[in-house]
Amino acid sequence: MDAEKLNIKTLAAKYNYEKKALIAILQDIQEACHYLPQEVLGEVSKTLDIPLIDIISVATFYKAFSLEPKGEHQVTVCVGTACHIRGAPKVLDEFEKKLGIKTGQTTEDMKFSLDSVACLGCCAIGPVVVVDGNYHAQTSIRDVDKILKKY
Repeated sequence: MDAEKLNIKTLAAKYNYEKKALIAILQDIQEACHYLPQEVLGEVSKTLDIPLIDIISVATFYKAFSLEPKGEHQVTVCVGTACHIRGAPKVLDEFEKKLGIKTGQTTEDMKFSLDSVACLGCCAIGPVVVVDGNYHAQTSIRDVDKILKKY
């Protein structure tokens, strides 16, 4: 869904126009648009009567939110200590090579965004790659093509 089709009043009504629902509303917007468009945040500001700067502060505080367009599929590679020891840097390098982007970037066709995190909390099954919430355990560079083909 794009920003033009997103009805902020309907979305806010789902949460009874409560200011304390800001994070939930931002999550819904992020899910629908794959990022938080500036014009949509302005509508949220007016609808919930929250200063735009406060909304942007929340949006930039949490890594789950992005103010830049993200790809249709979000690829996240854990590079925490346990995953690092088991080869996560090589897995991340392979994703960068196959996608033609660096960590933190999105492919030109807007199909994939690539990120890394310090820990996903599932060290026993590392290296771990998460694509759209689906966990891929004990990932090696040989698995990268298979993972990307699924999406």
